[in-house]
Amino acid sequence: MKFFLDTADLAEIAEAASWGVVAGVTTNPSLYARIGGKLADFPAHIQRICELTDGPVSAEAVGTTREEIIAEGEELAALASNVVVKIPTTIEGLAATKALSAKGIPVNMTLCFSVPQAIMAARAGAAYISPFVGRFDDISEDGLAQLEDVVVAIENYDFDQPVEIIAASIRSAHHVTQSALMGADIATVPFDVLKKLVEHPLTDRGLASFEADWKKVVQA
Repeated sequence: MKFFLDTADLAEIAEAASWGVVAGVTTNPSLYARIGGKLADFPAHIQRICELTDGPVSAEAVGTTREEIIAEGEELAALASNVVVKIPTTIEGLAATKALSAKGIPVNMTLCFSVPQAIMAARAGAAYISPFVGRFDDISEDGLAQLEDVVVAIENYDFDQPVEIIAASIRSAHHVTQSALMGADIATVPFDVLKKLVEHPLTDRGLASFEADWKKVVQA
């Protein structure tokens, strides 16, 4: 499984990249707003994220018609070679995905909540499909079960392009573990969740033991 960092915070991206575990970044208008982003600075901000990241950077289109989404997608793709255009799974989004993918612009279809949506996204040419796990949990449904259904369904078929499944809306280490076990290609995680994935009480306990034993060796 690959890890994509879900953020617009440049400091978080730089720090996580230094660990050598981040394969890409996903962001959206809400994440950009949280860091106090300004509309005029958005293109330069996406370019900076792309400079900090070796892998794909999903930048979301906010248009609602296919014409708006296509135009915005072309503008985003022109910012850097590793930009992936993030498009919601709607009728207009599918049409835009078909047009952009035909031009060689990779698309991440987001806000995917069902197997039929995922299959249509793949047929339209999406390179990535993002089923949302946490959003199902928010309404007391099993988001991981929905993700597993999408993984199985996409693996059942051959598409004209490679398709990777992104476990999105990840809220916990449990979500990541189960997503990996069921074969999701990518987990997109917030920075605080990524840090928790590294931490484990037994690791801390073992480290404390090593330090105590080494102290005895030094004092001997």
